[in-house]
Amino acid sequence: MTDEPQLSAAALAGLLAHDDRRLVAAALILGATSLDEVVTATRLDGRRVGKAVTRLVNGGLVEWRANETLHFLGDAFAAAARASASVSEADGSIDGDVSAESARVLRAFVHDGRLQSIPATRSKRLVVLDLLAQEFEPGQHYSESVVNLMLGRWHPDTAALRRYLVDEGFLDRAQGQYWRAGGSIPDEP
Repeated sequence: MTDEPQLSAAALAGLLAHDDRRLVAAALILGATSLDEVVTATRLDGRRVGKAVTRLVNGGLVEWRANETLHFLGDAFAAAARASASVSEADGSIDGDVSAESARVLRAFVHDGRLQSIPATRSKRLVVLDLLAQEFEPGQHYSESVVNLMLGRWHPDTAALRRYLVDEGFLDRAQGQYWRAGGSIPDEP
């Protein structure tokens, strides 16, 4: 992949703005796992399917598995919805459940829904990591590519954020899967 994928509703809409990519996504959602199966299901020629698949993979909506199968990353939609909700909170209306000190830290490091820099001070970094951990549903497992999508929406250095989240106990990982292991859970309205 040349660019870090950006998980946003706009990016997902852009990926699905082209008819061929929508047809390929639909075929994958309905169970196709190979290029040949996608060609058969969509009735598009192989060149068009290849181009659409490449764009969806580069955009982070489809991944090639180790066994050479294609997999549609449907979790990207739920993550984009959560990210959109988090953006509105981080853009100024910090949730009332956040302490005044945490709100101050978030206002200092989060602008326009993006993490401007990763705090060097551990106490401030923990506040930011707690915000990021809230992107992940407890009990849900995520592939590394989905974690990168979710974190890439916040900051381009997804490897550092992943490492901090795991090292500080917000996420856990095993066998290429990540899941939420800590962090606060905001009260539901």
